[in-house]
Amino acid sequence: MPEADNILSVSQLTRQIRTLLEGTVGEVWVQGEISNHRLQTSGHQYFTLKDAGAQISCVMFRGAGMRSSARLGDGVQVQVLGELSVYEPRGQYQLVVKTVQPKGQGVLQAKFEALKRRLYEEGLFDEEHKKLIPKFPVVIALVTSPTGAAIRDMLNILARRAPWVRLMVYPVRVQGQGAEAEIARAIEALNRAEELGLPRPDTIVVGRGGGSLEDLWNFNEEVVARAIFHSAIPIVSAVGHEIDFTISDFAADLRAPTPSAAAELVAPDLTELRRHFEAVEKALKQRVLTTLDHHERVVELTAKGALLREPPRLLLEAEQSMDDLDNRWRTASRERLRAWSDSLVEMQQVLARYHPARVVSDAGHRLTMTGHRLSQAVTLALRGFGEKAESKAQMLKLLGPEGILARGFSYTTDAKGKVLTDADEVKAGDEIMTRLAKGVVRSTV
Repeated sequence: MPEADNILSVSQLTRQIRTLLEGTVGEVWVQGEISNHRLQTSGHQYFTLKDAGAQISCVMFRGAGMRSSARLGDGVQVQVLGELSVYEPRGQYQLVVKTVQPKGQGVLQAKFEALKRRLYEEGLFDEEHKKLIPKFPVVIALVTSPTGAAIRDMLNILARRAPWVRLMVYPVRVQGQGAEAEIARAIEALNRAEELGLPRPDTIVVGRGGGSLEDLWNFNEEVVARAIFHSAIPIVSAVGHEIDFTISDFAADLRAPTPSAAAELVAPDLTELRRHFEAVEKALKQRVLTTLDHHERVVELTAKGALLREPPRLLLEAEQSMDDLDNRWRTASRERLRAWSDSLVEMQQVLARYHPARVVSDAGHRLTMTGHRLSQAVTLALRGFGEKAESKAQMLKLLGPEGILARGFSYTTDAKGKVLTDADEVKAGDEIMTRLAKGVVRSTV
């Protein structure tokens, strides 16, 4: 019997398998055919990738699907980049897809980009060469396959929207070797339609329904792009689905996202035109009725007016109005003259107040008064300084050495004049001098 520690649960075993697969295989490129494709409402896509000998379950989560431009569907040959993992609830290994591209797309995409860059540099895509698409065409030519769904959709839409438009279908192959030459010859022939006894188209629609990059490749050929560029008739390119872009889209005068959209773009809608004309008719009728009603009221008021009944009274009223205007004009003139006179007097007073002679006289008077006040201030200041100096001198005299000596005090110095403050500073025989209020006494110790 195995030991309990060596027995794994299903979850543990599945987790070990998942760790082994993810760590050993990891991220890998795989190619094959899609089957059982399902797009969930969550945006996640589930499908099986298979070849003649095996198959593997795949899941592409919504984020990766939004970044991918490839369309997934049953029967599509693709190359996918994904990480091998295990979906533990079902114990099923699967490929978590990160990137999808149609099989062989890498080479074709490089070829597409190279041709696009070269034709762009030559100016085939410049806006200045684009021709306007006629709004109300009489003849529209369709260059496409006569058996595809695209031609049926365009014919149905054009018949419903613009039944008066004459349609010409120039049948060509839209897929396979040599199809690009047929498309180019069709465009050239339609530009010589009158020489061939055909009505000249106002617009040419070139296109086909959706498909893989390989299916649409004939519209990426240089011969088609140059035929579109050299066409004197405006051309609408309607190739594939909305996300599909071909060289013919860039060379054409207008790109339609789908053939059905092209049919809606090249001709006006009969229903919309009818509504437009009905609205215009209604507006014109209303405008005419309004104008007639206005003129009718004018005529009626004129017939009832005083012009026809009492011309003299109207003349008198006009004369009275003229007199009133004359009086108002005279009053306004007098008021204006009075205002100008008051303004002139005020300006004269201002001029007199600021006349240069008066300004100079006032300035001289102010200078004299300022000088007088300055002189008085200086005199008073000097007098005050003198009194302060005299007071300080008296105080100095009282507090100075002479004042002290006058009160009976004296001080003694040695022969060199140094003031003595201590008896130990002299010795017997030294000569000293005693300063009195009047005179000096010389002594010997």
